[in-house]
Amino acid sequence: MVIKKNWKVPIIVLLLTTGIALGQGTRISAPKNSFKPADDVRVGREAAAQVAREMPLLPENGDIDSYVERVGARLAAAIPSEFAHSEFRYDFSVVNARDINAFALPGGPMFVNRGMIEAARTEGEMAGVMAHEISHVALRHGTAQATKQGSAGVQLGAIGGAILGAIIGGNAGDIVAQGTQLGLGTYLLKFSREYETQADLLGAQIMARAGYNPNDLAHMFQTIEQQGGRGGPEWLSSHPNPGNRYQRISDEARKLTISQVRRDEGEFSQAQASLRRMSGAPTSAEIARSRDSGNPRNMPNDVPVSGNVERPSTRYRTFNAGRYFSISVPDNWQEFSDGSSVTFSPNGAYGAQQGQSVFTHGIIAGIIQNASSTDLRTASDQYVTGVLQGNPYLQANGNYQRGQLDRREALRRRLVGNSPVTGRRENVDVYTALIGGGQLFYLVQVVPGNEQGQYRTAFDNIVNSVRFTN
Repeated sequence: MVIKKNWKVPIIVLLLTTGIALGQGTRISAPKNSFKPADDVRVGREAAAQVAREMPLLPENGDIDSYVERVGARLAAAIPSEFAHSEFRYDFSVVNARDINAFALPGGPMFVNRGMIEAARTEGEMAGVMAHEISHVALRHGTAQATKQGSAGVQLGAIGGAILGAIIGGNAGDIVAQGTQLGLGTYLLKFSREYETQADLLGAQIMARAGYNPNDLAHMFQTIEQQGGRGGPEWLSSHPNPGNRYQRISDEARKLTISQVRRDEGEFSQAQASLRRMSGAPTSAEIARSRDSGNPRNMPNDVPVSGNVERPSTRYRTFNAGRYFSISVPDNWQEFSDGSSVTFSPNGAYGAQQGQSVFTHGIIAGIIQNASSTDLRTASDQYVTGVLQGNPYLQANGNYQRGQLDRREALRRRLVGNSPVTGRRENVDVYTALIGGGQLFYLVQVVPGNEQGQYRTAFDNIVNSVRFTN
């Protein structure tokens, strides 16, 4: 099977006409979106809270953080009214990481790497990156991309983990290659060229409204490319050039009137000087290695599956998923986590094929935070559809069977297909249960069909061990 902080006072963008007189900029229409703005807020805040726990942030209300907040507030207040969703809360944090990167999450949370601030030559260049990221949020590109992918109810539950795996893993661009467990990831940090064009144009308009020269956005792209190093700048890997980017921004700038030109009062230079006085920042990769030394690792994507699989141990250990659930698994199974689910697999049964993480024996367990239905059958259908889309070699075999997980109503459905890893028929049993608040618990068991009998006892013990803690 393929494996695909304490918050500051947020900035609330009011749906008011600013009264700023601007030249006629390019008309932009937000893409089709089947999600509600409240969905953006929910998933963005959940992911942001975990980013804040996992990434080293500069102190709130410190000189650097407060300065970036002020610039962000100025930009957020300049969002055109048709894109200023009243539910969104914009806040800005600085990550103590050397990489040239920045990212904004659905609903408004934004993180700017220290390396991005240090690379910029002017406040306008830094503001250009922030305006571009704000534009992705305001246009709701993340959930619009999920809408394009289909199976929205499943994907929204996987968004937080998909985001987190990319950000905290140290390379936002990798999200497209890896996604989340079962291929359910919605790739919110690598946008299409169409969306990049929209963010360039709206970013230029926001800059003009906020008193910045939109050409600084084009200049920052050049700065990033020049300072990105041999491996290429991380930020541009997730923000592909839609073609003629610099000329398009320059053309847009000529259509706009800069309102109340922002005067550089030396704050940007002072911020950079403060950063230079600090000790050097680690790279995202160094942060990830430090974090992973004490946490479950990610499923490897660079080691072939050996095929020499250990049999399940008769001894078990218990895994606790915080306030959601606990589960017991054979103590010789390895644990892998991607932020949205946990996988357990025996030695020899996990590795990579064609650059994707895969496993042939074991289980996946997790919670979909925002199941779109309170009906178990409907929510289960949505989840199973996502599994099938992520693993097209599988197909449903028979109807649902009813049962219980920890005294709650549960469904089980078997999926089968010839595994592209082993070349053998694979059995995939999907268990689902609603655990309150629209949350769907899922447990997926994977094993070659001719070994089902050897794993029956272990799988039955795992199912019987499930306990819900919320």
